Amino acid sequence: MNDELIFSYDINIHHTIESYLGEIFKQAFERYNYPKENAVVSLSARPELGQFQCNGAMPCAKVAKKAPFKIAEEIITNLDEVVFASNRKVFADISVVKPGFINITVTDDLLSYALNQTLLNKRLGCYKTNNPQHVFMDFGGPNVAKPLHIGHIRSPLIGDCLQRVYRFCGDKVTSDVHLGDWGTQMGMLIEEIKLEQPGLPYFDEKIIDNYPEKSPVSVAELNCLYPQASKRCKSDPEAMNNARQATFELQQGRAGYRALWRHFVDESIKSLKQDYKNLGVSFDLWLGESDVQSLIEPMVESSLASGTAVHSEGAIVIPVAESEEDKTPPLILLKSDGAVMYGTTDLATIVQRVRDWGAEKIIYVVDKRQSLHFKQVFKAAKRAGIIDKDICVHIGFGTLNGADGKPFKTRDGGVMQLSTLIEEAKSAASLRHPEDFSEFEKEALIQQIALATVKFADLSNPYSSDYVFDIAAFSQYEGKTGPYLLYTAVRIKSILRKLDIKNTGELKIMPSTSDAQRALQLCLSQLSLAIQKTYERCEPHHLCDYAYRLAVAFNKFYAADSIIHEKDEAKRQGLIALSGLTLKHFELVLNLLGMTIPDRM
Repeated sequence: MNDELIFSYDINIHHTIESYLGEIFKQAFERYNYPKENAVVSLSARPELGQFQCNGAMPCAKVAKKAPFKIAEEIITNLDEVVFASNRKVFADISVVKPGFINITVTDDLLSYALNQTLLNKRLGCYKTNNPQHVFMDFGGPNVAKPLHIGHIRSPLIGDCLQRVYRFCGDKVTSDVHLGDWGTQMGMLIEEIKLEQPGLPYFDEKIIDNYPEKSPVSVAELNCLYPQASKRCKSDPEAMNNARQATFELQQGRAGYRALWRHFVDESIKSLKQDYKNLGVSFDLWLGESDVQSLIEPMVESSLASGTAVHSEGAIVIPVAESEEDKTPPLILLKSDGAVMYGTTDLATIVQRVRDWGAEKIIYVVDKRQSLHFKQVFKAAKRAGIIDKDICVHIGFGTLNGADGKPFKTRDGGVMQLSTLIEEAKSAASLRHPEDFSEFEKEALIQQIALATVKFADLSNPYSSDYVFDIAAFSQYEGKTGPYLLYTAVRIKSILRKLDIKNTGELKIMPSTSDAQRALQLCLSQLSLAIQKTYERCEPHHLCDYAYRLAVAFNKFYAADSIIHEKDEAKRQGLIALSGLTLKHFELVLNLLGMTIPDRM
C-alpha cells in the first residue's frame, strides 16, 4: 500500500502529529456531542504511559454529568469508527487511566511517514504565522559614551533570538538598537569636557558652524570621562545644575553642544557596532532618543489640546491610572524646567514607529526593573490615541547574577565589561582535538564555542528569571550546555563525512527498529511546536530545551544503533536519513539561537 493511502488525514508539512491526532479525536468527540475544542492532544507528561495524551474527558464530565473515565472509554471505542480499516496503523496503543486520561502511542509507520514529509522541505514543516505583521523590536538600549558591561548582555541575546524567530515565522521585522543619547549624561559629558578643554570652539556661543570634523575625544576617553563626570555631579549640586542646563541647551539646539554631542554619538556607535558584531548580533536601525526630538513639541501640544495631558506643579503630565484602585503614577512629558524625560522620548518613539514605519506590534526587550516605566508609557500611548489597541509588549528579563545571588561583579567588586566576559568564555572554551587545527583555526573555533557557551547559558533560562552565571559549568561538554550541543552536531557532520554522504534528503527514514530510534524520531516531530511556543510567548528557552532533548536523544541513538556496521542496506540508509534530518534540525534551531556549528571540534 502506498504511504499516501495509509492515513485518512494527510500529515503534510503544515501538520504536527499532535494536530493530526487532534483532528481524529475531534470526530470521536463530536460523535457523542462532546465539545470538540476539548479534543486537544499533547505530548505526554508521563512517557512511560504513552507518547501523547488527551485530557479532554475531564472538562466534558461536568456538562455531560458522567464520570470522565467513562467518557474517555467511549471516545477510544468510537475511534474504531473514525479511523477506517486502512488507518489502523495510526495507533500502536491507546488506553485510559483514572480519572480519565487517554494515553496514546502511535505506530512507527506514522512517525517515520510524518518525518519523511518534512525531509525535503526547507522549513522542515515548521510553524508559520497565518497573520504576518510588521513587528518592531527594541533591544540593546546602550547609552552613548558608556562601555557595554555584563548587565547589557541579556537584551541583545534575547532580542536577536526573537527577531530571528519572528522572521522565520513569517513576520516583517525591523530591529532598533534605541541608543540612550539624549539624557542628562550628555550634559554631564559636555560640562566635563568644558572643564578639561575650555578653549574648544564648541563652548564659544559666537561660533555656530565649521566645527572640527575630528572628535576631540576618543571612545576610550569618553568611557573614562563619564564616570568621572557622574561622580562630580553626585557630590557637587552646582555641577549637577550645570549638567542639567547643558542638557537643556543641547535639547534646545545650541549649535556647539549639538556638534560636540554628534562626536559622542558617532564615536560610540563605531565601538558599539564592533561589540555587537563580536556577539553575532545585528540591528536594522541605529536610532536614538534624539531622533524623535522634532516629534515631541507637536505631541505635547496635541496631548494638551485633547485634554490627555494636563499641567501639574509646573510640569506637563499624562494621567494613566484607569480607576481609583489603579495606583500607576502619571507619565511626565515635560519637567517644570521644560526638559524632557525618558518617558517623553519613548512615547514619541511609538509615534514614529507607528506613523512613519507602520509598526503593527512593538516588542521591547528590557530589564524587568523597568516594568512600571513601560506600563506608564503604554497606557499613555493608548490614552493619547497614538495606538488604538495593545500592540506594545515588554519582555522584562531578570538579572545575571554571581554565585552570591547578586548582580554579577568582577573579582574586585566592579562591573564586568562585556568584552571581558567574552574573553573569559574564550579562556574557558576548549577543543576536543586541538592538535588537528592551526592557530588561526583554533582562534575561530574558540570564538564559536565561547559564544555558544554564553548564549545558551543565557537563553536556556526563562527570560523573566534571574540566574547564576557559572562560566566553568557552562563551558563543559557534558550536560545542558552550548558546547554539548555543538559537539553533538559536529559528531553528525563527522559521521556523514566518513560515509561520504552529500545529500541525506535523497534517502528515506524507515520505521523504528529500536527504542533509541523511536525516541529520536518522536523528538524530531516536536520541532514545530518548540518554534511556535517561542514565537507566541517570546520565550527562547523552549528552543534551548528542544535542542538539548534532541542532543540527548541523538547521542543515545548513536550509542545504540551503529550506522557504519549496519549490514542491511535499507536500514543503514534509513539510519543515515535519520541522522541527516537531526543535523538539519540542529542547524535550524542553533541558527535561531544565534549560534553557528563548526565542521570539526
